[in-house]
Amino acid sequence: MAQLELKLFYKTQRELASALNSIIDAYWENKIDETILIREVEDIYKNNPNKVLKNGGFTTILKQQCGKRRLEIVDRILDMNGLESK
Repeated sequence: MAQLELKLFYKTQRELASALNSIIDAYWENKIDETILIREVEDIYKNNPNKVLKNGGFTTILKQQCGKRRLEIVDRILDMNGLESK
């Protein structure tokens, strides 16, 4: 499995969106497995909750940069693991 270069803390929502896109795309391309996908999405959310969710939903930048299909996966992972989601 490929190792993605990811940070725990992101400066901007755009950087964070790009990281989520690369994780989910790597999963869709079978470069990483589900456990890595879930762990990375959880880590990003836990360390950057205000850049992921605002007013009970995903931030506008995330919606624009990630798109509906990717955010459905992020939402499901957060929901499965009892983390706050919309």
